Amino acid sequence: MLENLPTLTEVVRIYGLGANKKLGQHFLLDMNVTDKIARLAQPLTDCHIAEIGPGPGGLTRSLLKADAAGVTVIEMDERFLPALKDIADVSDGRLSIIKGDALKVHIGHELGNQRPIKIAANLPYNVGTKMLINWLTEDPLFWTQAVLMFQKEVAERIVAGPGDSGYGRLAILSQSVCTCRMAFEVPAKSFSPPPKVDSAVVVLDPLPKAKRFQNLKLLGELSQTAFGQRRKMLRKSLKPFAKKYDLILEDWLASAGVEPTARPETLSVEVFQSLASF
Repeated sequence: MLENLPTLTEVVRIYGLGANKKLGQHFLLDMNVTDKIARLAQPLTDCHIAEIGPGPGGLTRSLLKADAAGVTVIEMDERFLPALKDIADVSDGRLSIIKGDALKVHIGHELGNQRPIKIAANLPYNVGTKMLINWLTEDPLFWTQAVLMFQKEVAERIVAGPGDSGYGRLAILSQSVCTCRMAFEVPAKSFSPPPKVDSAVVVLDPLPKAKRFQNLKLLGELSQTAFGQRRKMLRKSLKPFAKKYDLILEDWLASAGVEPTARPETLSVEVFQSLASF
């Protein structure tokens, strides 16, 4: 039974687990927080959950306790495999373990016909953004919801709107595929060892396919060029982009109703999409 397992603190002691700074590891040992994350992903009874970087398995336990039909964890640090196997042994066959780098594991392929798939994870700080972009640009999209913890600054960038200090490429890409909301913040003291910054959990629900912007590669390039010089007017910052794609800058901006003197942080996601639809 899951409730008969040692506490997470005991697991860390039993297996001599220390956080690897190079892998961006900070253990979330507060089960109140992991239970809260699992509740955000409900209903789970008909879903298969992919969890990235489970570490000692706190969120894994919470997902199983919330009656997930199945959980597949992807862990590259073999030190955690014995602790995860302990959970698998009392999970009634609902937990599968993949040893590998989640940046290289294609979750949709690994889970085969297991559908629907949700992603839940306390993502490593050093690769969380890259993982999210990889999942956003999957075609077809294999997941139906993602409940993800990032450092707070990254979470704010995902949900930011025009005029917000964090508004930029990540917000535009994320919101062109999903509705995005910040669910709650997690203070640094909830982790062991505590990171230098707080974290936050973001919920991403994919838009209907017809409403998702399709050419995310071009949209990403456009927004990265624009925000690379975010304090400059678009007639200056987008000049290299217009030249690359043989666009007459003023006419191209005018076609989307954009003034050449505007700055990128003032444009909505929809306007960026319009500019990327030339």
